[in-house]
Amino acid sequence: MTLIKSISGIRGTIGGAPGSSLTPIDVVKFSTGYGLWLKEQSNSDELTVVIGRDARLSGPMVSQLVAASLQGVGVNVLDIGLATTPTVEMAVVSEGAQGGIILTASHNPIQWNALKLLNGHGEFISAADGARVLALAEKSDVEFADVHKLGNYELGEGHLDQHIKAILDLPLVDVEAIKARKFKIVVDSVNSVGGLAVPALLGALGVEEIKELYCEPTGHFPHNPEPLPENITQITAEIESGQFDLGIVVDPDVDRLALVMEDGTPFGEEYTLVAVADYVLSQTPGNTVSNLSSTGALRDITHKYEQQYSASAVGEVKVVEKMKATNAIIGGEGNGGIIYPELHYGRDALVGIALFLTHLAKFGKSVSFLRSKYPNYHISKNKIELTPEIDVDGVLIKIRDKYENQPINTEDGVRVEFDKEWVHLRKSNTEPIIRIYAESDSLATADHLANKIIMDIKEIIPNHES
Repeated sequence: MTLIKSISGIRGTIGGAPGSSLTPIDVVKFSTGYGLWLKEQSNSDELTVVIGRDARLSGPMVSQLVAASLQGVGVNVLDIGLATTPTVEMAVVSEGAQGGIILTASHNPIQWNALKLLNGHGEFISAADGARVLALAEKSDVEFADVHKLGNYELGEGHLDQHIKAILDLPLVDVEAIKARKFKIVVDSVNSVGGLAVPALLGALGVEEIKELYCEPTGHFPHNPEPLPENITQITAEIESGQFDLGIVVDPDVDRLALVMEDGTPFGEEYTLVAVADYVLSQTPGNTVSNLSSTGALRDITHKYEQQYSASAVGEVKVVEKMKATNAIIGGEGNGGIIYPELHYGRDALVGIALFLTHLAKFGKSVSFLRSKYPNYHISKNKIELTPEIDVDGVLIKIRDKYENQPINTEDGVRVEFDKEWVHLRKSNTEPIIRIYAESDSLATADHLANKIIMDIKEIIPNHES
């Protein structure tokens, strides 16, 4: 059983003992801590939190516990039920709420769930605010509201429709161009909320034919829900028949977008953001941001339009912070997460779909031909598991010193640049692991770079044992 507390929220496996997994007691504790934090932040006696959930099996139970806990500290709850993460984020703003909680473990398997915590802007709370929520959750002297001051509970409807309308109203989304292409698309929504949201969006965009795979929001995931090539073989096999223009795969909460080309080959999750950014920059030049572990292809595309690219630390909160600091008009992460501030500051597969289809429609050729227009990089993803006594920070410092003559970024671990190749090392926040990502224009070279760094680390480790 696992329970992980971090700035991005509280996630864990369902069942087991309190404090070691996401049990009902833990859900109540952390929901209460969040409610108390909101009350600290506001002078108002009327506080409202929007809650929504993906379709996983534990969702109804966790949702009821969260709602009751918030009511117990005097916070009103607007429950929008089954909803994508970006829909909840936008609902916080449209409802004028003071916060939001999304009940989803994103791409994690069925036994997981999580509380993702939002501020009044519909964005993930900061590291400092997250630390305060965790501290309040551990308080043993919580004073709950009396019967006359309990929070209200209300069901909310229509927020997916509002989300889709806001997407259709974007200047860069061209519904008529999409309709004219008469696209035939297959959708895999892993039996979660994407099964409600993606077909509805595609219908509103005028897609001619939509074939649904696993679009019943039952919570019974038919395969590993992370939209990686090895997990989406059903949709790739379906598209290999040659009957479709595109495949769309989303994770359970619809903040990650993976695409499949007309021949059944994955477009590459790293290239979802690249393609969308290419279109956005061609219409409205501006700056871009992705995290340090994302492909350099976004940098290349940004420079093609003579704009500024910046790299952030890993994590949506960090990407958003960098986007705001650099006035970026498009950004995200290499896992298929697209952040388009014209709509809102959050990863949103739905707006990614609309922008990509507009791009494809205007491009006028196949998805594979579009993919061939982008720089072709390969990322090698590796990790080293270390014993707890290893000084991980010390290891990273030694690597930094060894490659001090190369361009180095230490904002999040150590990233070493070698012309257009790079290696990024960062430690896990929850376990003694160093993640090593390397990118090159060939996978063999990327693997070689990663293995070289791994050998460097193995030489360093004896010097850091206690």
